Amino acid sequence: MSNKAITATSTDEHIGQRMQLRRIMMGMSQKDLAKICGVTFQQIQKYESADNRISASRLFDLSVALQTPVAFFFHGLPGHIEHENRNGKLPKNYVKDQPSDDPLAKNESLQLINLYWKLPNDSQREAIMKMLKALNGQE
Repeated sequence: MSNKAITATSTDEHIGQRMQLRRIMMGMSQKDLAKICGVTFQQIQKYESADNRISASRLFDLSVALQTPVAFFFHGLPGHIEHENRNGKLPKNYVKDQPSDDPLAKNESLQLINLYWKLPNDSQREAIMKMLKALNGQE
């Protein structure tokens, strides 16, 4: 067995980003997630930055803690399945390429959505929508 360090792959980075994305979507801190999973918040940081690889069993634990299927972490990875099922459709768990410019794939977008829905009433949400439309010239 070699002591050579394992370098992160683009897949490791993608999984870490998806983990961070889901954690933020849920309004959870790294410390909160670490407590649920029984690890340190530094370990969560290392998973999210792909400094440490996530084992299959830990990925399952994270999916439970983040209330999402394991497949969520792989969504958007380039994956091409050459065959279709008997009905001429792609398999149920097919992972499609996700455009890198998709605003819904960005943490900032999810933070904005979470903050918007945390506003205490409809009038505040309406004011935010008016402001955003005005800033975008859509008054």
